[in-house]
Amino acid sequence: MLRCLVPLLLGSLCLQAQAKPQLTQEQRDALASERFWLTLGHYQPARWGGWRSYVDDNAFFLAGNGAESPSDELSATLDGLYASAAQGNDHVQCRYPSRTRWLREQLNLKDLPTPNCSEYNDWYEDIAPYSTVLVFPDAYLNSPSSMFGHTLLRIDSPETAGSGTSLLTYALNFGAMVENMDNGVLYAWKGLAGGYPGQFSLLPYRDKISEYSRLENRDLWEYQLDLSPEETARMVEHVWELRQVRFDYYFFDENCSFRLLELLEVARPSLRLTDQFPLTAIPADTVRAVREAGLITEVNYRPARERELLARAAPLTADEARWVTRLAGDSAQLQSSAFAALPRERQALIQEAAYRLARYEASGKARDSADAANSYALLQAINRNPPPALNIETPTYPEFGHESRTWQLAAGSREDRAFAEYGLRMAYHDLADNLAGFPLGAQIELGDIRLRRYEGNHWQLDAFELVNIRSITPRSALLKPWSWQVATGWERVAGENGNHRLVPHLNGGGGFAWQPWDSVLGYSLATLRLEHHRDFDAPLNAAAGFNLGLLWRNPLGSLLAEGRGDYFDNGEVRRSLALAQQWELSRNLGLRLQASREFSQFSAPQTEFALQLRWYHY
Repeated sequence: MLRCLVPLLLGSLCLQAQAKPQLTQEQRDALASERFWLTLGHYQPARWGGWRSYVDDNAFFLAGNGAESPSDELSATLDGLYASAAQGNDHVQCRYPSRTRWLREQLNLKDLPTPNCSEYNDWYEDIAPYSTVLVFPDAYLNSPSSMFGHTLLRIDSPETAGSGTSLLTYALNFGAMVENMDNGVLYAWKGLAGGYPGQFSLLPYRDKISEYSRLENRDLWEYQLDLSPEETARMVEHVWELRQVRFDYYFFDENCSFRLLELLEVARPSLRLTDQFPLTAIPADTVRAVREAGLITEVNYRPARERELLARAAPLTADEARWVTRLAGDSAQLQSSAFAALPRERQALIQEAAYRLARYEASGKARDSADAANSYALLQAINRNPPPALNIETPTYPEFGHESRTWQLAAGSREDRAFAEYGLRMAYHDLADNLAGFPLGAQIELGDIRLRRYEGNHWQLDAFELVNIRSITPRSALLKPWSWQVATGWERVAGENGNHRLVPHLNGGGGFAWQPWDSVLGYSLATLRLEHHRDFDAPLNAAAGFNLGLLWRNPLGSLLAEGRGDYFDNGEVRRSLALAQQWELSRNLGLRLQASREFSQFSAPQTEFALQLRWYHY
């Protein structure tokens, strides 16, 4: 009888040894409220109390209500940890290594089953996480979806960290899953409206360099982060948990930068980075937050292919630039007597510029044997007569520019009426704003509202611009980009009997820009405007027009002079001249003097002056 009971007793002891710890509700709730557990579940306080997760994919959660209950999700995770090891790669320990590690440490779990997590182990060993680099691809003017910049993480192994072999590392990226070939404008609109799901991806870093630096011509900033190997490993463990998991993607808040800040908080739970971005998460602002948290130890700058081309071509004369264009299209011109007659040192500059132009024009195209042969011939010529090293001055770090939200306070007069103006722009930058950290000719404004109080305590909404984007990109002897603009919202325009009506509008245009000097940018755009005006007979009227401007970067700040005209299909003609000088008082403070003269068939010409204080503060 005793011999029969012994196996039963031993079996009972074994079952007890692999039994889930019994936690009281209070103990479970306390554990589930720990910062790290909430970070692993991407939980945030819900608007009306409780919790909600940023993760919008039910497959991520083990509990049916895991998206709203960190406590129930913890309990379901504990149940899964003690499931049979025969589940293999489907075991909770294999699917959630970061959760497993933390719960094992918190509850001193020494009796867990040991499933074979071969898929995770192979994946982790391939990455071999050791250190982390935050990468910021700068804005690209000719793409609406890229004008804010982007952020991603580079994961270095012990072999690649600090060795200059970053091309062999992995890039951790969060982005919108674009299933159709949407153009840049449609991509930007869907990104605003949450029309795409977002997902993490892990790709070779060389592919991201090719995408951003070579195809999209975006400068890359690489910020070495002060994360230990253990912290980097903790973050990568969690990335495995997020594979194939979908999030909602919004261009301004739940975007690449916000998601990566969440990962950094997994690496170091004491960080409070996401708390700083309750409304919007502009990439440059998030990089600034990372710097202010003391995480950046070193910065490396990678200029885009376009910047390298323009820098190499900068010392060339007009005739030499024409040689660059000829050689880029036909390397046989290298053998011409006219080219051979040029000084050898000038040949060297022209040859390399031609090679860079040829590769620039081939970017994004299918491989062509003739183009490849042409590039190879130019490369051979460069090897025989190498140019001096190309030195590109590092621009101002993007995080050193002004913050993205702007508060405006102005005093002025319109004809014989004085006014005070109060304004708020949610994001981001206009042509005359403090320039440090921004490219000359870039403008993207969102949610710009201006409220005026005239004499006699008369209040009125002067403007509410939803979107105002301008890309003023200069043409050169080698590159011929288009400049363009698009805007929509409500603004006040001339109406009957001297009234100024608040009208909804949509306008855009395209044209050319030129840069005769480094500090001067001129542009000429043809425009089209759609407008609903209560004093017009038709509910919607169209106007063709023009926009001429000159932007001068001067010792005080920026001077912008513009002339505009709109010629409506109902005969109305509206023209204006405007001048604005911004004094850059500090990084986040500017003083702007504005003057304008407006002409309309509805009323006599109107003149306006204003002095505006602009405070950039997130």
